[in-house]
Amino acid sequence: MNIRLKYKSREWLCKFRTEAGMTQEEVAALSNIERSTYTKAELGYPVHIKTAKCIAEVLEFDWIYFFDE
Repeated sequence: MNIRLKYKSREWLCKFRTEAGMTQEEVAALSNIERSTYTKAELGYPVHIKTAKCIAEVLEFDWIYFFDE
């Protein structure tokens, strides 16, 4: 049996990134995370608090957005 969880993409996160004029790879590098981890964050996968804080610091928003969904 193949069970696939569906996550709602974080369009707001993509918007913060594109408004900052950055690529996923740039945000990931500045956040000290793997690009794949950042991509998963945009796709709506769960993120650790530490990861949320790192991304939020780079893109200058409140990290709690990740958990207010």
